[in-house]
Amino acid sequence: MIIEHILVILVAYLIGSIPTSVWIGKAFYGKDVRNYGSGNAGASNTFRVLGKKAGIPVLIIDILKGFAAVKLIFLTSIYLPGSTDYINLQLGLGVSALIGHIFPVYVGFKGGKGVATLLGAVIALEPTTALIAISIFIISLFITKYVSLSSMIAGFSFPILIIVVFKETNISLVIFSMVIAILLLFTHQKNIERLLAREENKANLKLKKKKVEKDNI
Repeated sequence: MIIEHILVILVAYLIGSIPTSVWIGKAFYGKDVRNYGSGNAGASNTFRVLGKKAGIPVLIIDILKGFAAVKLIFLTSIYLPGSTDYINLQLGLGVSALIGHIFPVYVGFKGGKGVATLLGAVIALEPTTALIAISIFIISLFITKYVSLSSMIAGFSFPILIIVVFKETNISLVIFSMVIAILLLFTHQKNIERLLAREENKANLKLKKKKVEKDNI
């Protein structure tokens, strides 16, 4: 049982470590996105440095990394689906993929912030709650035009939905939802400073010469 746990968690980390933006940037544009823009190996910096033709597939693949990592649970035959231990292992797989994205083994442990990969894990864990949070993000984005602010608002809506709306009883999932909100605050410190100083860039929703915010995904 322990060996099986270790193996699936390791595979989840390796999936999360796939440096989508770095490999696409080097293969098709001859650029390592980490040397440009915010220096992040994530979707936002890919949009900024390479444009939407590279940014869209990077975003989709990074989301799929988190989703696939959580779904590795189907390779195990240890726990009953829906049980506390089953959910806890799913959470472990999602966190492992997130760590992989932030510290990818394939490219010197210098990755992105993991927001897209985290989103994929959340969709796999709580699809209904995730879709509501995504809707909140989209609405907020159209109102404020700030990707970073919308990400934080959606992130804070997640534990509220889990605890208040859906009345989740699994303590690990409740804690995980709250950690997500705190993590987004931590990873968006520079964005918060720029928002307070009214220096944060707004997203161009018309996708014409799109100016994507710094340091988001």
